[in-house]
This record gives sequence, structure tokens and C-alpha cells, in this order.
Amino acid sequence: MAEKTDSGVYRWEFKPRFRRHGFGWRSQPAIGRIKEAVSEIKRVARHDPVLAGEGAVVLLERLSPALEHVDSSSGAIGTAVNNAISALVPLIAAAPADAKTRDRWLERLWAAHEADRIPYIETLTDYWGELCGSKEVASAWADDLVGITRMARGSDPNLRGHFHGTAACLSALYRAERYEEILGILESERMWHYRRWAVMALTALGRKAEAIQYAESCRDPWTPDGAVDAVCEEILLSSGLVDEAYTRYGLRANRAGTYLATYRAVAKKYPHKKPADVLADLVATTPGEEAKWFAAAKDIGLYDEALALAQSGPCDPRTLTRTARDLAEDQPAFAAAVGLLALERLAQGDGFDITAADVWAAYQHTMRAAEHAGRSGEVRQRIRQLAASEGPGGFLSRVLARELGR
Repeated sequence: MAEKTDSGVYRWEFKPRFRRHGFGWRSQPAIGRIKEAVSEIKRVARHDPVLAGEGAVVLLERLSPALEHVDSSSGAIGTAVNNAISALVPLIAAAPADAKTRDRWLERLWAAHEADRIPYIETLTDYWGELCGSKEVASAWADDLVGITRMARGSDPNLRGHFHGTAACLSALYRAERYEEILGILESERMWHYRRWAVMALTALGRKAEAIQYAESCRDPWTPDGAVDAVCEEILLSSGLVDEAYTRYGLRANRAGTYLATYRAVAKKYPHKKPADVLADLVATTPGEEAKWFAAAKDIGLYDEALALAQSGPCDPRTLTRTARDLAEDQPAFAAAVGLLALERLAQGDGFDITAADVWAAYQHTMRAAEHAGRSGEVRQRIRQLAASEGPGGFLSRVLARELGR
């Protein structure tokens, strides 16, 4: 945590760590330090929000110079920086700083963004209106930036070009509620990164149907469909059109890193929908990949659906075996059925680098579940049939020969 020195100046723990070229090429140490720095600033914000705002500005100033040598190819360090920006912006925006302090913060952040060579803090200007802290300050910044922005995003090819303050100008105009100016600037714009501000402006003006139509018109090979879906879903939800939002956009707009995370995102946003219905609707969006939803269905307790999904297509035998192991006592009938399916897939030669240990594990966990379900004899007989179906010398029958011969 920041400590006060004898001179009355606070000493941030993170500050000396974020010096120019302070990190080597490995991203993980840098990611860890970024998280520590954000946590330190958040702790300070509990008792001194202005000091926390100053700390946030210091960190944002130092991020890019400190990270210049870090390997960013995986995208992990970029994600960490973006997460830090998302966490720090509200602290700066909400800090009850006086006008001179906030002006100084904005000037320092502007200089840092202008000097950002990688770039790491490129998304900072998307929050510029929020960082301004008030409509008046945002409007003043918009006045300073709007002339260059109009030229940079205009239709004249001799004047059109990149301006690092374009997003800041649009954000400031939005915070200042100068929505019509946003629409005018973006009249001939083709990039979704900027056009989304027009969607937001139309929404703020109450022209929500037009906003959705405009967003839909932005779809092209360079515009992420998920981004368009998300903004359209938000507009419909804000209008109280929950069912339409779900049907038209909800299933696509909430894609996450895993199938389970996707399900949870949709279910959280639409709690009135039955879990089985949400799952079925999501499965229908990925034709040919039904079995990939097995783990999601199992984790949310839809066991009949999970078994049907696993039976519908390729499913890693090891995943099925782990499920039989984990649920042998709590859901023995389901675990036994899944274990049998694992053995069936092993008998068919499914799985990568399958060993005798994999077969033996599937057998043991399946039989344990069968015992809890009171179906030992029936399940053992089914396993014998699977082994026999392989033919002479089959892998399953060789591994389990002694056990099945009893």
C-alpha cells in the first residue's frame, strides 16, 4: 500500500517497478505486477479517492514504457492492460478532484496516449468523456478536438487519416450530450470502432429502432458480429423488449471463452428462461457441435440432456471418465451411463494417445457408479458385450480380460 514519507509525499509500492523497460520479454511477471498495482490503488481508494486517482494516472503513464520489451504475441499482456484500464477509469472519473487537478490528470493521460508506441493504452481514449468527470469539461475537450476529428473522419481523401484523438473526441461529445455532432462527424465513416458511437448517439436521442437498423447496416467482413449483436441486444433490453432481445441477439451476443461460461452469461441476463430451454437454444446455434455442450449441461445439473449430447457426437472418453468418477456417488445412474459411453468410445478407438490406464480407469469408475446405483450385474454384462464387439484381440478386452472373465 502507498506509504506516507516524512515529507508528506505518498510512496506507491508499484511505482519503482513500472520504470521504462522495467520488464523482460516474459508476460506473466508483468501481468502479475499490473494486477498488484491495480489492487494497491483500489485499496487506497477506500479512504482517499483523490490519491487513488493520482495513483491510477501514474500507473497509466508508466504502463507502455515499462512493457515495451514484453512479448505480446499471446495477447495476454494486452488483455491485462485493458482490464487495468477498465478498473482504473472509474476511480479517476469518480475522484472528487478540483478542477486544476483533473485538468492536470487529463493532460498527463493525453501525453501518455500520444506517446504510446506499441500501443498498450490505445483504448484509454474510449473512456475520455468519463475521465473528464463532467459535461462541461468534456465539452471543452470536444471543442479542442472536433476540428481535427472532422477532417480525419471526413470524406475528403486528401484530409482523411488517422488521428489518435478521434475516439477521445467522440467520447467527449457523447459525455457532453452533443449527439447530433457525433452523427455529423460519422456520416461517411466505415469503421465500426467509430460507428458504434453513432449507434449510441441515436439511442441516446431516443431513436432506438433507427439505432438498431444503423448497427445492422454496419455488418461487414471487418466488423465483429458479436459487437453488433451486443449493442443491439442492449438497446432492446433498455426498451423492455426482453424476449425480442433474447431471440434476435442474446444467444450470439454473450459468447464467452467456454460453453459453460456462455450458458451462464445468457442465463444470468435472461433469468426468466428455463435452464433447459436456454441450453437447447444455445446448442441449436452450433450445429454439428452438440457434444461440446456436454460439460456445460452436466455442470448445471441437466443430466438427461448432458447424456443425450454426449451420445450425439464425438466426446473425449477421458472427459466422460472424469464425469463418471466425480458423480459416482451423487448421480450414480448418470455416472454409470456416462462411464459406459466412455468404454463404448474406447472400444471404437476414440480418444488421443489412449493407454491401458485410461481403459482401466473408465472401467473402475463405471463399476463404482453402478454399485451405488444398484446395477452392478447389468452394467458388467454390458461391458462384456462391448469387449466382445471389438473382436479377437481388441484393446478393451485385452486390458479387462481378467476382470471380465470372473
